[in-house]
Amino acid sequence: MINGILDTQKLLAKLETLLKSLNTEQKKAVETTKGPVMIIAGAGSGKTRVITFRIAYIINKENCAPNQILALTFTNKAANEMRSRVEEILGTGSTRGLWIGTFHSNFARLLRQHADRLGFTSDYTIYDADDSKNLIKQIITELGIATDVLAPNAVQGKISMAKNRLVTPEQMSQNASDFISEKTAEVFYKYNERLQKNNALDFDDLLIKPIKLFNEHPEILAHYQERFQYIMIDEYQDTNRAQYIVAKMLAGQHRNICVVGDDAQSIYSWRGADIANILGFQNDYKEATICRLEENYRCTKTILKVANTVISNNKEQLEKTLYTSNETGEPVTLFEATDERREAEKVAMAIRERKLSSGNQNSDFAIFYRTNAQSRALEDALRFNGIAYRVFGGVSFYKRKEIKDIVAYLRFILNSRDEESLLRIINFPARGVGETSLKRLKDIAIEEGFSLYEAICRATHYDLQNRLISALNDFRMLIEDLREIAQQHTAYEVVAELLRKTRLLEILKNENTAEANARYDNLQEFLNFARQFCDKSAEDPSLNAFLQSASLATDQDNADANGNQVTLMTIHAAKGLEFPVVFVTGLEERLFPLNPDEPRELEEERRLFYVALTRAEKKLYVSFAKSRYKFGQSFPAKRSRFIEELDGGSVVTEGGKLLDEIRLQDAEKSRYHYDDSEYTSRSNFSDRAQSRRVAPAASRQTSLTSSSAKKSAIAVGMKVQHKIFGTGKVMAVQGSGDDTKIKVFFRGAGEKTLVLKYANLTVVE
Repeated sequence: MINGILDTQKLLAKLETLLKSLNTEQKKAVETTKGPVMIIAGAGSGKTRVITFRIAYIINKENCAPNQILALTFTNKAANEMRSRVEEILGTGSTRGLWIGTFHSNFARLLRQHADRLGFTSDYTIYDADDSKNLIKQIITELGIATDVLAPNAVQGKISMAKNRLVTPEQMSQNASDFISEKTAEVFYKYNERLQKNNALDFDDLLIKPIKLFNEHPEILAHYQERFQYIMIDEYQDTNRAQYIVAKMLAGQHRNICVVGDDAQSIYSWRGADIANILGFQNDYKEATICRLEENYRCTKTILKVANTVISNNKEQLEKTLYTSNETGEPVTLFEATDERREAEKVAMAIRERKLSSGNQNSDFAIFYRTNAQSRALEDALRFNGIAYRVFGGVSFYKRKEIKDIVAYLRFILNSRDEESLLRIINFPARGVGETSLKRLKDIAIEEGFSLYEAICRATHYDLQNRLISALNDFRMLIEDLREIAQQHTAYEVVAELLRKTRLLEILKNENTAEANARYDNLQEFLNFARQFCDKSAEDPSLNAFLQSASLATDQDNADANGNQVTLMTIHAAKGLEFPVVFVTGLEERLFPLNPDEPRELEEERRLFYVALTRAEKKLYVSFAKSRYKFGQSFPAKRSRFIEELDGGSVVTEGGKLLDEIRLQDAEKSRYHYDDSEYTSRSNFSDRAQSRRVAPAASRQTSLTSSSAKKSAIAVGMKVQHKIFGTGKVMAVQGSGDDTKIKVFFRGAGEKTLVLKYANLTVVE
């Protein structure tokens, strides 16, 4: 060995041994080095092994210098693993000079060498997402537009998507059809100008600036075309338009481009990925060699059969059929639950039972869900059962920023001396109370011997800007209104009114970014949590009791010193991972699939389901709930069409029946109805007694809380029932619409003034 690099004879012998360990298609993928190559790498087919063997093979067999190879990945972890594996084969130092890294890191390196050609210096700054958002926010403010009208997050998302699709500010402006899109295009233009002025590039520029460089300076393109004799791209199904174009440009001379990917795992269109890139590779390179890695080394035969059956329903896909030499394994188990709480309980109980029966540890289990908000019920069930867990790629539900912000509001409503909570909420949502204003208020409080909140309440007595006084008065009125509601209404009603008065849901919905949508879902789930708490705790549904329950959930120690924890994650975060036992939860229409109306989106949802299924090594569970809380109310849920696409001979219900048997029974009884607009089923998969009904039984009491409850539905003299205060008599009715208030005299509680919309009253006939 010389300088850590193996001598030729030993290396050749090692490579031959490694080649013999590959299956036929893997070996073909490694040895086919000339011309365009597409490696269709099915789930669990040994893709990383093939890529690293191929790089080592090219360096040794083709006598290619490492600096003539460009290997592009999507994560630093993948790049580092590939480099490490190549060095394990060829020896330490053998990859020196190899251009292996993410798209962004490799092209940042390239741009530093030619930055002057684009009007930048070589020491340009790279703006991260926060830097970009702050600059965009500054531009919006300079344009005199309120950030709740033109949300910085939303503008940032649109600019990023435009850049990835190679859309210019001018093109965006030409296609603008309303005020928001016109102003977004204007911000885009000024944002680019400001980046240039600041000698800065954002992450998206690292992909599009090389294209501009190559177009404007063909001699630079020719240099890199000559230099990079071999180009390899991992996860090609995840590439966007800019990545596709720059790779095609660089491969223009030698055409030794090798792309590795799986169209069936293309699940990132929402961040710019274009499945057309991998589907159309053979159109771009008609002489391409296709290698199909179809042998799966991860899953049992049963799990793989189920996954293959599901993905076969997609029309836009490359031809492949995965197979495995692994054992047949256990059937897939299907859980049916009355609601999401019961679904979570079943998952937790299955984990406990399997640990006892099969000897699995917590770390063997993974629970997948479509949206982050679904983790709340699952976390509660795991905590209740004493099962340690971690939320992978995210934070626990109760530790998410928007949840902590709402909890801070609720705490402050009950305790105006809680200054930590006050500091958290005083400018959430933004009301123009910045750090300078806060410092002034704190100084006043110290000078006057008041609490900070008392200083806020007395804002008109001090020399403050009128705008700040107005904002502080609005905040004080909000807190006092909510405090009054909390004294007479349930925790659910307080949370609902807090969300309405702060317009938090409206703000997030208008922002319409992936991050904002996740926060919106989390706040809705918190509202559901409050409603479920009140339904379950009829004796004391107060805000105080609710906060005590929420605090216990937040503070409970979930740590495991050995890292032996169940993993919870969204399916998007699960890509590339594997676990012995997997639960795929929430299989309901308009949850999973989230949007079944548009064919291309439905196919991506099905690919996402396929990714979830193929993470399981030994045992797979899938589950759905027949009802789920939304907007604080329980709604019937339609089970997902994906359940109908499962291979019925490989799936059993909790009662032990094959899914095929139940389908046959249902067909005989004609109990299914299915059309393009709706998916319904009256079939019960479990062998249990009929589950608890969602709708309450009819009674002689008339609810006044539905959307149809008008002021005219209640009158002075009526007898009404309240969950906390009992039976009472209506003494007065004031106001109209959502602001209608009533005075009721309750025998045990005296006279109370209630907001009709949130009173949850029933008329006693």
